[in-house]
Amino acid sequence: MSVLNLFWPCTTHVWFLCLKPYLQGFLGCPAVIYEAALIEFFENALVRDGVVISTVAGKLVEIYEELFAETFELPVEGLTNLSEIPKDPVFYAKSIVSLTGEPVSMSGKKKEMKIEFRLLCDIMAKTISVKAGSFDAITQEKFLMIAGITCGVQVNWNKILFNILKDMVTAETRQARGFAIQISLLLENIQLGTQYSEGYGYCRNKASQGLCHSN
Repeated sequence: MSVLNLFWPCTTHVWFLCLKPYLQGFLGCPAVIYEAALIEFFENALVRDGVVISTVAGKLVEIYEELFAETFELPVEGLTNLSEIPKDPVFYAKSIVSLTGEPVSMSGKKKEMKIEFRLLCDIMAKTISVKAGSFDAITQEKFLMIAGITCGVQVNWNKILFNILKDMVTAETRQARGFAIQISLLLENIQLGTQYSEGYGYCRNKASQGLCHSN
């Protein structure tokens, strides 16, 4: 079961086709969470020379930008800052996502958007943006992500998402700790598979029957 299936099983196919060229590997990875390992990862994590470094079970964990791109098959070409998305696609997106046809505000509410774009906004809020604040708010960051995807703007999604990860482990930022499923996959790959998962157990998302296991 993937991240998309957990939140929106009935709309998975529609958004799978939309997100496939950009974020399929990131949002489509198996939805398994290593809860105890994640806590330890974040407690010990820091950024050094652009690399996310931590220790889990006494083992050094190093997450390079290249590893991130390779693991999740993310695009590495294009804009490296969402604020660089041209004005024309942003203006166009404001109209095509609107429920009434009137351009939506980037500081408005999700209720101004068509239902399919509210769902996309939810995907961004729950799996990518993960910043503290109103879940019902559109926010500039979420809207620019939607504009980039719906208008086919070439974005270096690897750089964007890896920078969010670095913010998560930087105390000075207000970035909430997210990417639980993706970090769990990275830790499993780095930390040696079966022994690692047996030692830490796993916790599946509540949407998948809320199963939690530990040894």
